[in-house]
Amino acid sequence: MIALSVDGTAVTVPEGATILDACDAAGVETPTLCFLKTLAPVNACRVCVVELEGSRVLVPACARKAEPAMVVRTDTERVRHSRKMVLEFLASSVDLSTAPEAQRFARTYAADPDRYGAQARTVETPPKIDNNLYVRDYAKCILCYKCVEACGTEAQNTFAIAAAGRGFDAHISTEYDVPLPDSACVYCGNCIAVCPTGALMFSSEHAMRAEGTWDESRQTQTDTICPYCGVGCTLRLTVQDNAIVTVGSPLESGVTHGNLCVKGRFGTVYVQHRDDG
Repeated sequence: MIALSVDGTAVTVPEGATILDACDAAGVETPTLCFLKTLAPVNACRVCVVELEGSRVLVPACARKAEPAMVVRTDTERVRHSRKMVLEFLASSVDLSTAPEAQRFARTYAADPDRYGAQARTVETPPKIDNNLYVRDYAKCILCYKCVEACGTEAQNTFAIAAAGRGFDAHISTEYDVPLPDSACVYCGNCIAVCPTGALMFSSEHAMRAEGTWDESRQTQTDTICPYCGVGCTLRLTVQDNAIVTVGSPLESGVTHGNLCVKGRFGTVYVQHRDDG
């Protein structure tokens, strides 16, 4: 066990734990966008940075391992300013209208992306609608790389997508930027499950939002078991107006850890094809 201090509170975490784990143990909420407990940290968003005594620079809490006698501060002026700037940069260049957590963090740190002007919208691009299952709207992409990780060694091992380009041209792409049906994608939808901004979205949700009928206040969630094979994956069905609108799986499931195959995530629509005859 490792003993350290977080905002003046003494905490103890197991060896191998991160500063983020220590913050959780201390009851301190730390904003994250690129982090997910089922994926390896990639240090992309930098919104989780904290001040570490003796360190010249702010360090990412999600990836830095806890060390004995560390003194961590999460709410200093330097930390708050850094987080505010990161959130402003993201919100000024990307559409975060379907990213409630990012919006909440922006309010917490009083981020004002409008001060950069409309010309900061550097990633505006029309949605890619080239299949019947999900939509890729990269105008909402913050390059957190969660989808790349989920498609790679962390979960699916399909490697259908990766980061392409540099600087302002950096984007998530299929091989040679081919349409999704021509790529290696197997439509497991695990990329959708980990996306924090709605850049990847069920076609059903995308259509309902366009129609103005998507209403989370009228939605319920029910857990059930996938009927397709004997693995026993847990499905979390989101239902609105007696129709399944999206399907996921809880991260805490010991079988799926949030991951599903194409049948589990997209194959339940058959229950809505009722025979009225």
